[in-house]
Amino acid sequence: MNTRLVYMKNIRKTFGDVVALDGVDFELKPGEIHGLLGGNGAGKTTLMNVLYGLYHPDAGQIYVHGKEVQIRSPRDALHHGIGMVHQHFLQIPPFTVAENIVLGTLPKWERTKRLDAAVKRINELATQFGLEVNPSDRVEELPVGVRQRVEILKILYRGVDILILDEPTTNLTPQEVDALFNSLRLMVNKGLSVVFITHKIREVMSVCDRVTVLRDGRNIFTTPLSETDEKSLVKGMVGEHLDIEHSFLFTGRLESSEGTTRDPGLPLIEARNISVLGDDNAYAVHNCSFSVRAGEIFGMAGVAGNGQKELAEGLLGIRALSSGEAIVNNQPVRKGKTRDILASGVAYIPEDRLEDGFLPRASVAHNLILGYHHQAPYQRRGFLDWKTILRVAWDLIREYQIRTPGPEEVAANLSGGNIQRLMLARAFAHPLNVLIAHNPTRGLDIPSMEFVYTKLMALRAQGAAILLISEDLDELLLLSDRIGVIYEGRILGTLEREEFDKYTIGQLMAGIETTNSSTRYRKTKEV
Repeated sequence: MNTRLVYMKNIRKTFGDVVALDGVDFELKPGEIHGLLGGNGAGKTTLMNVLYGLYHPDAGQIYVHGKEVQIRSPRDALHHGIGMVHQHFLQIPPFTVAENIVLGTLPKWERTKRLDAAVKRINELATQFGLEVNPSDRVEELPVGVRQRVEILKILYRGVDILILDEPTTNLTPQEVDALFNSLRLMVNKGLSVVFITHKIREVMSVCDRVTVLRDGRNIFTTPLSETDEKSLVKGMVGEHLDIEHSFLFTGRLESSEGTTRDPGLPLIEARNISVLGDDNAYAVHNCSFSVRAGEIFGMAGVAGNGQKELAEGLLGIRALSSGEAIVNNQPVRKGKTRDILASGVAYIPEDRLEDGFLPRASVAHNLILGYHHQAPYQRRGFLDWKTILRVAWDLIREYQIRTPGPEEVAANLSGGNIQRLMLARAFAHPLNVLIAHNPTRGLDIPSMEFVYTKLMALRAQGAAILLISEDLDELLLLSDRIGVIYEGRILGTLEREEFDKYTIGQLMAGIETTNSSTRYRKTKEV
């Protein structure tokens, strides 16, 4: 027990009838970066939420420094030297960096005092661990990568020796990922231990000392990185349900995306100097121009919140174009004409699966035909043909492995991943000329991702134009024929497949615009 900094024994956690953790063991040793690897729904975050006191286990024990402890809240976790940085940052945007970091650490009577001592300590930590920040900057003005540094410094400021990072590379540029990995190594060299939650095998291989693989709420194995390889990790994540030798996760490519010589056709999506307002009535999309051709996957890269959603909704007539024009499937886009656009052979997979295009109180069948219910074969002589609807719904439930008792089940009872499968089934169930897909694989397990990728490549081969908006750069590099990069609502550059380079794309994602094919860059006026 003395060689273990943390030991979680036989941890069980259920949510209703769902078993999230089924007798999981986990150990963290001093001075290591321990990768916690698994697909969506494997139980990674749930296990660490138990260690951090956000969830209470139904069974099991937790030992810290060899002693059994009861962790009932994050306050208890911090008392035992355990801190956690979540995917979604817990920050007050109008506050400064220093104010966010010290929040909750000062007694009420000291809150109005100057933060000189705190700022000095923040600067010391930032220098020590390569986490550069300006304590006086307001958080709302910072890019995602810097806001993550603020969260890490907030935990380090509290004196922890165990740091949990939940999917920390989400929405980081490749350059920011490299900087984060360097900081993590500095931390363990100074005596900290890190739990690194991820679903990306290459990240584990790059930065971790040991790895634990979870699948379906169970610990499949724990091993030093020196005693495993990518193929073994893939097999641990997915079991026997995937052809690993040909899986994109192992090979890094899709067979159908290689060696294609067929030229794409005419543009089926054209954006000409379009601008779109966001919810705050400020421009979210500025003067954007690009096209997507028939038989092409055009990837749109960018850190979340740079106008991707507004761009997609502008192209579909959900939001009005403030200026410029767009043509989708040979039809001029007009606000309020979304139904006509969809009826012409256009499908949309929205980013927010709960808010857009989903009726929680309706049945699964209703949701599977939503937006197409006025078309054949679902409507006959002005009435819904329920015999056909239920038959099609059952076929889609089986094909897309939507876990539900049946098409008449209330859609609100579906899990997040199954809602995503429903969205995909609805989009792919009809003949398509154009697909606009925003993070289509978010929340899916690995076999389901493989299935979606295969569907996208099949649509491409059939001549569809696909606009793939994704914050997963690896996904875009895998699938796209061309990649455009959006930053603060502007397209900063477009690369052909033979020009793909993750660091060049990372520069653009950070708002640094390439001036030519050389390595010189210049910042845009908005940076």
